[in-house]
Amino acid sequence: MRVVIDYRPALRERSGVGEYTHELAKALLARQDPALQLTIFSSSWKDRLTRSPALDAARAVDRRVPVSLLNLSWHRLGWPPIESLAGGAFDVAHSMHPLLLPARAAARIVTIHDLNFLTHPERTRGEIRRDYPSLAREHAHRADRVIVVSEFTAREVVSRLGVPRERIAVAGSGAPDWPPLASRAANGYVLFFGTLEPRKNVGGLLDAYELLIAGAARTPGPREDVPELVLAGKAADGSADWLARVAQSPLSGRVRHIGYVDPADRQKLYAGARLLVQPSFEEGFGIPVLEAMTLGIPVVAANRGALPEVLGDAGILVDPERPGEIAEAIAKMIDDETFAQRCAARGRARAQTFSWARTAERVMDTYRQAIAHRQRTCASA
Repeated sequence: MRVVIDYRPALRERSGVGEYTHELAKALLARQDPALQLTIFSSSWKDRLTRSPALDAARAVDRRVPVSLLNLSWHRLGWPPIESLAGGAFDVAHSMHPLLLPARAAARIVTIHDLNFLTHPERTRGEIRRDYPSLAREHAHRADRVIVVSEFTAREVVSRLGVPRERIAVAGSGAPDWPPLASRAANGYVLFFGTLEPRKNVGGLLDAYELLIAGAARTPGPREDVPELVLAGKAADGSADWLARVAQSPLSGRVRHIGYVDPADRQKLYAGARLLVQPSFEEGFGIPVLEAMTLGIPVVAANRGALPEVLGDAGILVDPERPGEIAEAIAKMIDDETFAQRCAARGRARAQTFSWARTAERVMDTYRQAIAHRQRTCASA
């Protein structure tokens, strides 16, 4: 089976989609299936593809074509076909975002992580705002199969894009291979991990922290024992107001933005945390929640999107529209160590149910289904 994966989301500063792309490629190769011939495709004018040892078994194709130019040509013209750019024939062309890779003969698959670009286009920018809302429905229907990362996203694709459920496969993220911590950092910080963008509800989290510092949650009067809040993630467009708030009273000295965190440093980042807070308005999966649970870090997360699906009963779910509720949940995790330890233990157990090996097997099954669908379509044409 000759498969080409668009590896560009993992080319640099791997966020959720980039991390999924990288780990999926690793997991597919780890199966050591002699029938699989995997090609990872990359294209950029200035960023070059560098492979980790885990990807050595894959064929790598790295073209010096600007991302924006190639996407405009692919999305609007459907050209050039991936066979021409990657220099070979393929059975499967796998796009890691909602729009298809143009292909001459390969079965085509799109991966949809979420539909936030439809529900809240004002929270998007660039080509996502330009192309995704107008093209995603058509591309999903043209795809031989659609992969999603959660049951939540599967329901969204059915209801908003009209794709039949039987053509959708759920293949979520796996847990990292990190051993659980012997104990949490006693003086650890409260961690937020994600790009600083509107849908992550950074403003609501800062509102909650102001309430927590003022003592509006659980205890009367100002609190001096509130741990530092660490914001870990790239500052996207529109984050200037939040960063300005962090530099002013009452958050100055209590909140710190550390920027993008390299994947090699993520485990250490979580290990220094007392708890993770993920108050997003919408997540297609929520990789930071799974990573925190793997180490035994308790979690406060929004009751929206796929976050309840990932967290289950291993933490506290809150309404992201209510900063007071977020503050109360953080305070409970800080003040009630017995409860926090119970959440940590449940999280460790729950994380073990998420496996990249199972994800890779599900994706391989989907590849086979897509090839069969493509063959039937061509035979009836």
